[in-house]
Formats: sequence, C-alpha cells, structure tokens
Amino acid sequence: MNKKTLSGFLIAVPLILVIAIMFPAGKNSPKTPRLPWDIAIDTAGNTSVFNLTLSQSTLADAQKEFKTEAKISMFVSPEESYTIEAYFKQLYISGIRADLILTLEVASTLAAQMYDRGQRLSKLGSGGRKITLAHADNERVMTAPISHITYLPAASLDAGLIEDRFGKPERRHTEPSGIAHWLYPKKGLDVALNPKGRAVLQYTSPAQFERITQPLYLNIDSIE
Repeated sequence: MNKKTLSGFLIAVPLILVIAIMFPAGKNSPKTPRLPWDIAIDTAGNTSVFNLTLSQSTLADAQKEFKTEAKISMFVSPEESYTIEAYFKQLYISGIRADLILTLEVASTLAAQMYDRGQRLSKLGSGGRKITLAHADNERVMTAPISHITYLPAASLDAGLIEDRFGKPERRHTEPSGIAHWLYPKKGLDVALNPKGRAVLQYTSPAQFERITQPLYLNIDSIE
C-alpha cells in the first residue's frame, strides 16, 4: 500500500464500530487466536502473524487460511516499478473485522510480462496505473510468497490500546497531516494512526523494515 493510499484510508470518515478490539469475539473465531499483536520472528528473521510467515507463506496459503478468495491487482508507479497486491475485504480474524492487503514477491521481469498481458488498465490520481491481470497470471501468483502485510481494522485504536498491546515504540514519526507512525523495527511493524483513531498496521521482516518505511523520512513533521 503506497503512502497516498495509506493517508486516504486514515483520513476517511470513521465507520460505526461494532467490534471491540480489546475483547475480540464474534463469528469465525478460531481456537488458536490470530491477533494483530501476536507477532513472532523466527531464527531466520522472518515475521509470522495471522498464521502466515513472510517470504514463506504464499497467496494460496492465505486463501486457505481465511477461506476466501482475494482480489488481485497490479500497481505501476510513475517510476515504472511494479507491485502486485491481493486484497481481502471484510475478513473476521479472531472475531475482529478488518481488511487485509498482501503484497506479493514477484520478480520484476515476470511482473513486466504480466503487465503486458493485463486485461484492464486504470489511471490513478497519483500518476500510477492499476492493472487487472490475465486469468493465467492470477493463477500464477497463487504460489508467490508474501513480502508484507497491511492490516486495516474496522475498529478504532487509541494510543493507550496500541501501547498496551504492542508496547512502547522505538520511534514515532508524525506527518504534517497529523498521521502518527508508531515504529517497531524489531517486530517489523509500522502502526499508522490518525487523530480520529483510524489505524493501518504494516508488517514486514525486520531486515526490510527500514526500506519499507524510508518514504516516511522524506515528509516528517516531528520525530520522537
């Protein structure tokens, strides 16, 4: 999820909240919790969350885990870099309603070929493009590993709850828009929170954390 998309989600009008994130309960709650603060780092430095391990679990694994199909799209930046995302809308993970976006690891040469075979192209306000992949390429990316996860809970989060569940961040960055980033490099986690409590959680491996969050340093209002 790029920075402009992230900001747009956080600034959007808040939803009516019907699920309390502190006491998750509801339909499709598994016996083994898959909670957003249950983050594990293995000996190889890979992050695991929601029963998915980054750089190992595939899109097919995620669809099996969540028992639903994702909507797959390719995004091309103005700089001609390719990103393939799988979007799960309104999942209930351990009783907490959220949208989930998986960014997939696909070699740039293969992604360029998929772009050429794309069936539909839409221009985005940011100057980028959104492409619907051909059916065969949708099947091909099922075996692509997940590079990072974006988690968009329907429930609001406040600073106290974030600190209670995730601990104190190593760093905090605030954008001019008021969006605050709570950064946990050792967990590979960036929690972006707007003043109204809308949150976006981005998970990556600790080794990739600085690369993923580097754009923040280009537009920082304050650093703690």
